[in-house]
Amino acid sequence: MKPIDGMMNYYILGISAFYHDSAAALIKDGQILAAAQEERFTRLKHDQHFPGNAIRYCLQEAGITINQLSYVVFYDKPFVKFNRILETSLHAAPKGILAFMKGVPQWLSKKLWIPDIIRKETGYRGEILFTEHHEAHAASAFFPSPFHQAAFLTMDGVGEWATSSFGIGEENRIQILSELHFPHSLGLLYSAFTYFTGFKVNSGEYKLMGLAPYGRPRYVQKIYEHLIDLKEDGSFKLNLDYFNYTTGLTMTHQRFSKLFDGKPRQPEAPLTQREMDLARSIQEVTEEIVLRMARQVKRITGQRNLCLAGGVALNCVANGKLLNSGIFDRMWIQPAAGDAGGALGAAFTIHHHYLKQPRSDLTHGDIQKGSYLGPSYSQPRIETFLKKKKAVFHSYSEQKLLEETVRHLISGKVVGWFQGRMEFGPRALGNRSILGDARQPQMQKRINLKVKFRESFRPFAPSVLAEEADKWFRLNVESPYMLLVADVHPDKLLPLSEADRRKSGLELLDIPRSQIPAVTHVDGTARIQTVRKENNPLYYKLLRYFFKKTGCPVLINTSFNVRGEPIVESPEQAYHCFIHTDMDVLILGRSLLVKSEQMQRITHTPPRNRYEPD
Repeated sequence: MKPIDGMMNYYILGISAFYHDSAAALIKDGQILAAAQEERFTRLKHDQHFPGNAIRYCLQEAGITINQLSYVVFYDKPFVKFNRILETSLHAAPKGILAFMKGVPQWLSKKLWIPDIIRKETGYRGEILFTEHHEAHAASAFFPSPFHQAAFLTMDGVGEWATSSFGIGEENRIQILSELHFPHSLGLLYSAFTYFTGFKVNSGEYKLMGLAPYGRPRYVQKIYEHLIDLKEDGSFKLNLDYFNYTTGLTMTHQRFSKLFDGKPRQPEAPLTQREMDLARSIQEVTEEIVLRMARQVKRITGQRNLCLAGGVALNCVANGKLLNSGIFDRMWIQPAAGDAGGALGAAFTIHHHYLKQPRSDLTHGDIQKGSYLGPSYSQPRIETFLKKKKAVFHSYSEQKLLEETVRHLISGKVVGWFQGRMEFGPRALGNRSILGDARQPQMQKRINLKVKFRESFRPFAPSVLAEEADKWFRLNVESPYMLLVADVHPDKLLPLSEADRRKSGLELLDIPRSQIPAVTHVDGTARIQTVRKENNPLYYKLLRYFFKKTGCPVLINTSFNVRGEPIVESPEQAYHCFIHTDMDVLILGRSLLVKSEQMQRITHTPPRNRYEPD
């Protein structure tokens, strides 16, 4: 049903699917009602399948049926993308025939028939529209932002043909001015090093970024000499002789291995100084490319503000360098910058471009709502579940809950914190979080190894009261979505001994570097989330009370999950994670559970989610 001019109360459902991080997002008259990744419901990390559970959640959150939708929109154009794959394969033939034959059945059976799949899976009978991939990214960057006018820059692996784009957003219009096309891709370049250092492509890039400070940039010159021809305006061409992603089943091949001193690291093999140096080198190259692109965007658009989206925009170290460069006065980064955010951008594109509707009121800043756009659970629902599990729990008033939580944190306990609506995007922002005392030196190692079951080198992010952030970090802007890295304030750093200065690699892990060592990375930086009362009142109060008791307005905030699993969505999933890790305390709404008091154990079978069809 197409709304007539001036008609309100219409709903647009955006969908991303079939590549990675499938998601659904629902807007009503330009306001975001709900958004979620499919992985949170299926428990398959980066789930690429049709987001049936996420769609059902969005409809339930809005209180509507599928037939009340005005439009459904898909976040890219499958036939254009398939044409790119065909052209690439034919150009390289007979090389790459194995990769082509492996991919074709999925295209012929599923990816080319998006309208049929949507109708079959949902029962929707209305109009189905499509946006271009980078158009969706650009829309997700600009339309929820707090800016009436801004430049945008999108960077990822590849959409249909585009791998990066930039342009201008003004009120209810975006205009793409320039694109970089496949196979020349910053996202794929970074993913090639992700693969080569033994991490999983499309999920391990943030590990590579976290590993970089342990290394030396000794491969930077090799990258520039052999892999990439980088121009002053940020455009570049990759030397495809070293890569395998255009025709093969891997990202790199033997020439890449020879250039970088041996074969790719096998997953789970011990990390060596080579991997650390490779991580540092590609991170520095990435930062330089982003800075050059940004300078070109500034030259062409003349805009003071910049919006970012696409998977590369999740590189918060590069984001921090870009902010500090002063190229733009202000930046806004889409919290779900990867493909999941494409669902939201696609919906906004239809609202503003197709329907020509005006922007929402920006008086109070961005309209992303803190990215708290997922499911929530009532206190009665939580307590009913806990009683069914025969769990030992204590339900408190809000003030008593804060007091008890802070008491446990100060005593060195690891606390699972489950509140309100789930976050949209890859970051836990205080509603599906594991919390700890950032002042305790061993807390990083303990949470990594005993709770998250992940690599010990991985840093944790701090949540900090927004009004106290500049006293603890070199940050003069807010960072509500944990997408900026900044230096810890010099006043909070600890002096290093001569012996410590001589250490390298993973030896650096054991050196306390600041008064908040558990969130200070080995290079003296931190990936910061600033917290305001307006965005998350309860989490703000928790930080405020911890500050009152300790003089420190900072807590460790890491996502509520274990390695290889998505962030928890439901109380059942949170309880399952709590029971099967060394987490000490679990807070579900107003209910508090202490591990030592629990006598029951649940099975390892993941709990069923409430959005599965009956």
